[in-house]
Amino acid sequence: MAGEDHSESDATAARHALVGPGDLWQMKRQFQIEFLRGVGLKPHHQLLDLGCGTLRGGIPLIDYLDHGHYAGVEVRGEVLDEGRRELAESGLVGKQPQLVHCERLAELDLGRKFDVAWAFAVLIHMDDSVLNDAVAAVARHLDDNGVFYATVNVGAEPTASWQGFPVVHREAAFYADAFRRHALVMADIGPLTSFGHDHPRLSAEAQARQRMLKVMKA
Repeated sequence: MAGEDHSESDATAARHALVGPGDLWQMKRQFQIEFLRGVGLKPHHQLLDLGCGTLRGGIPLIDYLDHGHYAGVEVRGEVLDEGRRELAESGLVGKQPQLVHCERLAELDLGRKFDVAWAFAVLIHMDDSVLNDAVAAVARHLDDNGVFYATVNVGAEPTASWQGFPVVHREAAFYADAFRRHALVMADIGPLTSFGHDHPRLSAEAQARQRMLKVMKA
C-alpha cells in the first residue's frame, strides 16, 4: 500500500508540474476561483476556460458552476488527458464539462456563447499569430454582454521559454490594439497582487508587471 501511495503522489506531482511550479499549484488554483467569484461569476453563468491545462483552476470552477456550464479548451492533448483524470478523481464527471482539445484556435467553434471567458497564464505563452487567433476565438464565443479576463506580462523583457512555449512580455498598447482589431475593448484593471496573487520568488517589480485585463465587446 505504501508503494501505491508513493506512486500516486509521484503521478500527482508530475501532473501539477505540467502547468507550473508544484509548490504554487494550490495557490494558483485557489486564486482563479476566488478572483472569478469576486468579479461576479455566478453558478448559472457559462464559462470558457481558454488554456485549461490539467484543470488546475477548472476543478473548483466545474464544482461551482451549474451542470454543463464549464467549457475548457487546451492545445496539448496529453495535458488535457491528465485533466480528465483529475476530473474523475475529483468526482465531477457528472457535471459534464465540455473539454476540447484544439491545436488551432482559428478553427475553434464550440457552438455556444459564454458569459465569462478566462485565460490564466495563457496569453503570455502565445506568439503574435497565435494570440490573434485566440482573441478572434474569444470574440466569436463571447456573449454580447460577456466579459473576458486574462493575465498578461506587461513590459519589454526579453522573451524566455517554458515547456516549449514562449514566455512573452508585451506593452499594454499591443494588447489594446489586438483586441480592438476584433471589436473588443480592453482595460488593465491592475496587478495580480491587488487580487491576492503573491508569487514568493518574484520581486515586487516583477509581480507589478503581471497584470489582469478585462475585455468586453465594443
